[in-house]
Amino acid sequence: MADGHEQPPEGWTESQVSDWLKLIGVKKQYIEKLYEEEVDGKILLALDENFLKSKIGMKFGPAHLIIQKRDELINSKEKSPVKKKATSGGKKELEQKNIDNKSVQSEGPLAQLPEKAQAVVTNRPAGKEQHVSPAKEDCRPRPFDQEGIDFIYVKHRVLQPESGAFNLISPCHEFKSLATATKLDRTRLQAKFAGEVLKFATGCMNIRSNGTIHFGVMDSKDDVGYVHGEIIGIPVQEKDIYVDALDYIERSFSSGRDHVRECVRPPRFIEVVDRESTEKMYVVEVDIVPSISIVKNKVYRVCLPKFAEATNKVHFEKETILRRVGSKTEPVMEKDISDFHERMKDRDAQREEAENNLFLSAPDCCQDLGRKLKMLMTSGKKFIEKGKWFILVTNKFNPDDLCNIEWLLNLNIFCVFDFDPDSKVSGLCSEYLQHHIANMHSLQSYRISGDMSIKEFTSNLHLFEQTSWIFCNGRSDFKVDETTCDEMTWIKTKMTVLRESVSLICKQILPKGIFQVVFLLTSPVDKPLLHTFYEFFTDMEGHEDIICICESEKNFQKWQSFAEGSCGAESVNNASVVGMKMSHINSTLQQVQSVEASAKKHLPVFVKGTCLLETTEEEKMYSLEILTVDLCDGTTKEFIEEEKANIDQQFYHGGRINWLNLWLSDRKHVEEIIERDAYQEVYTFVNDALKSNANQTPVNCINIYHHPGSGGSTVARQVLWNNRKSVRCAVVKPSYPAALVAHHAVELREYEEKDQQKCLPVLLLIEDSDKEYLDDLKNELEVATNTKRIQHATLCFILLSCRRSHDPEKRCKESPLQNVSVTHKLSAQEKRKFARKREVLEAQYEPDFILTFVLMSKGFDEKYVQQFVEHLLQGINRQDVVTTLILYVALLNTYVQNSFISQSHCEALLGLTVRWEMFRQHEFEESLGDRGKLVFLHLRDEKTHIESIRIIHPLIAEEILKQHLGNQQTRSSLAMDLLRDDVHLREGVLEGRNIIHF
Repeated sequence: MADGHEQPPEGWTESQVSDWLKLIGVKKQYIEKLYEEEVDGKILLALDENFLKSKIGMKFGPAHLIIQKRDELINSKEKSPVKKKATSGGKKELEQKNIDNKSVQSEGPLAQLPEKAQAVVTNRPAGKEQHVSPAKEDCRPRPFDQEGIDFIYVKHRVLQPESGAFNLISPCHEFKSLATATKLDRTRLQAKFAGEVLKFATGCMNIRSNGTIHFGVMDSKDDVGYVHGEIIGIPVQEKDIYVDALDYIERSFSSGRDHVRECVRPPRFIEVVDRESTEKMYVVEVDIVPSISIVKNKVYRVCLPKFAEATNKVHFEKETILRRVGSKTEPVMEKDISDFHERMKDRDAQREEAENNLFLSAPDCCQDLGRKLKMLMTSGKKFIEKGKWFILVTNKFNPDDLCNIEWLLNLNIFCVFDFDPDSKVSGLCSEYLQHHIANMHSLQSYRISGDMSIKEFTSNLHLFEQTSWIFCNGRSDFKVDETTCDEMTWIKTKMTVLRESVSLICKQILPKGIFQVVFLLTSPVDKPLLHTFYEFFTDMEGHEDIICICESEKNFQKWQSFAEGSCGAESVNNASVVGMKMSHINSTLQQVQSVEASAKKHLPVFVKGTCLLETTEEEKMYSLEILTVDLCDGTTKEFIEEEKANIDQQFYHGGRINWLNLWLSDRKHVEEIIERDAYQEVYTFVNDALKSNANQTPVNCINIYHHPGSGGSTVARQVLWNNRKSVRCAVVKPSYPAALVAHHAVELREYEEKDQQKCLPVLLLIEDSDKEYLDDLKNELEVATNTKRIQHATLCFILLSCRRSHDPEKRCKESPLQNVSVTHKLSAQEKRKFARKREVLEAQYEPDFILTFVLMSKGFDEKYVQQFVEHLLQGINRQDVVTTLILYVALLNTYVQNSFISQSHCEALLGLTVRWEMFRQHEFEESLGDRGKLVFLHLRDEKTHIESIRIIHPLIAEEILKQHLGNQQTRSSLAMDLLRDDVHLREGVLEGRNIIHF
């Protein structure tokens, strides 16, 4: 077979293929079957796993092995140089082979193959090139001569080539596969191992150079089918075999044995991680450190041990002086021994100088880890985004660190992959549960069943309301199906389930870019956690949203050595913060969070005081957004100063009002927000309902009907904001059933009250819900009050419904004591308020960026809207893709309330390719041009945080359609164009992925 390896595999005969299969360990029955099928070298190169399994009847394992080894063989042939000098005849032969290879490629494989094996090629996927092996990733060696380093290698990664002495301190390297020797008995294996180590060590000591010899790493000269320096590993059943092998030192050296013992470090066993196998393999390494204080003025002679098969015992070779010459260890020739001794002093001087320089070298420059941590966690912004989701992957916490997790408590944590079985009892989970609600899961339970939709899965597990805590390796407090297992058992039994969970989150639940994965390594890193990184890296299609935080350099080493193979050393370093204490991390990250860690929440009580609202209790009422007495009071001063202008401008550009707008106005950080006349009407209705009345019902209803964009939602939220200190207020979150909302509303009413007969009423805001839902909710609340036997004429709940309507005034007339209308038309008093406010805003902002307010200040005058749209459309290119986008969005916003189009869909429609995520928003806004920037309002979904856009006002949307389409195109034909657009199909509109939301 040796001769066969000198020629390319495509030239092998059936017998040579059989020999090679035997060499790589394929079972005899399969070898014979392939021989019968006339599989020669050409056919071997065309094989794929499907053929081996379906036609030959192989199991998955041997089929995968053959294809993997075949590809490695091809790769080594492509990389390895021609070893022999070519004679003139050899050169012609080589040229002829190249010509033959080209002819084979041009003629096609089927013409070359025996009839029995033609199915091999026809079964291969079309379009895939043959003879191409995947590139093997480089890796760096274990840090030299460092105790306690937790380091791993990954199978098939490649170390830098063997090297000679460079500067005497940087170690030279030598590789040995030792694959054959590991199958020998103890005596033979020890003799082989000791002979290689002592040969290398003597060479290093005599030239005064540090060195490392690696066993389980391939040398391409001897290991055909592998790349030089490729990590394979060897099985190690008993580590003491290798440790005890160094006892040969006493028998191999006639003098200086103690010196050799000091210079030759004990063997290190570095585990090799293989994603395709659960067998434990190791690279065994021995470091050589010839310190000048030990080796000065000495030349070492060695008698190398070797097992003699003839005598069946170990004998010792002739005493020899060895030295490193380039990447080899060679004997010093007899004629050179005198010169070698004479130059010993020069080598000693070089070693001494090298050691002194090592101690005198300047210390490493200290990184600004604080800034690095902030930039990674904020994605380069000033503060951590309030809507950003975080996935935490962690292991066992140090008990002292549990008092420094305030930064974690303030994060929006979607889920935690926890590898600490004791976490619920005494770890991070236990501490977290004192502050937040979390749902406990095993890997098995965090899976979607075949008949369940993603929406059902998300709803059933409350994924966006409460943190999911996934125990990845058992729970010590829950023994049933939750037992902890060792690394290899975990890989066999749980890795596939983890892969499914990660894929479910990254590909079906959370869109890319709205979440970040944080690996918080607080204890030694095991292989399951490394495999978790690989799964996230694969499913997230890169590392840009994965960061690593690790206090211990020692713990980080193992993580780093694994991650570098996927991301590269620079990327891993840039995305990792190593060396910061948890207390320092805690303090640093609180500086970039918008809310103070110590912020408390309080509710009003019946006796006119307040009570503390525990976060855990608040999270149990997850269908409600609860307004507390001190809502927003915990906002940091830094956040206020940095963001107040942006928050204010977003509102006046047409964005929905949020509580921070009202808080900033109350605290005089921004100008006051105008209260429309309808506000006073609603406020009066609420106050009248709160007054004692013999005819009072337990559930009172007030309705706000408003023109789209007229400020109805602002009126409703102003009412809640200004009543939050006298009654308990909450906004009903969308999509929750009426029965659940009623249950939570009852809990809110009775929270921390002694007597259920004496509780403050709850003011509930329900936005854009139909009458049927309101009736159901009212009925559920009435049933609850009756069940609890609440006294007659006691007001328990006020339902404040805020709904869009095209004829609010008509709806108001239907029930004038219950309904309030908000229209585009301003009263004389409102016009004066808006005119004054407009003057103030125009001094601060460009008119285009407060367009909605300008529209309102003009009383939504039809003529003004027409003039604005005429100016907008003047000179517009009707064929431009941005114009098409404006029309599509205008059509949706005119006919469908609350509709929007996702930003990712718009990017596809615009043909926009985003190269860097950090510039995504900038590139998108620039692509819209001046017109698009003017009329589009950017939104973010409250649950998924998907970025989207809509026209700033429905009146603008309708006028755009009216003026742009004219008589040239009907709105129905535009709608058909929208549905037929292939971009919509590609982006999954018809698959219900919420690209367009109605």
